[in-house]
Amino acid sequence: MRVCLQRVGKARVEVEGQTVAEIGPGLALLVGFKVGDEERQLAPMAEKIAGLRIFEDEQGKMNLSVTELAYSVLVVSQFTLYGDTRKGRRPSFTDALEPEPAERFYLLFCEHLENMGLTVARGVFGARMVVEIHNWGPVTFVLEG
Repeated sequence: MRVCLQRVGKARVEVEGQTVAEIGPGLALLVGFKVGDEERQLAPMAEKIAGLRIFEDEQGKMNLSVTELAYSVLVVSQFTLYGDTRKGRRPSFTDALEPEPAERFYLLFCEHLENMGLTVARGVFGARMVVEIHNWGPVTFVLEG
């Protein structure tokens, strides 16, 4: 499991010209799953993200989490996180998990985040989306689980 996490001032997702998800301050999560991933990885990743202290406190130090600030999370599935570009010019996606189990993991991961008390907005699994991310900082982390 790989998550590209960005701290955002706002973010939104459009599908076929319609806004399907939108948040204000919080986190945008681009989430991908690979062959061999297991369901047991989802809860620890959700807990890590919910508690990750990447928002500034009054002294300007990264000391607050999305949970403490009651910010929202936008979760977008992105199999291209497992694109292999080491050979040639065309990415290989053989490491990416097949759509059916990946969608199940995606939905379960979102549920774990909601169970942590977070407000979760979701992209549409498998859809062609326009994802608008206003990175705040910029602050970006890649998490492996």
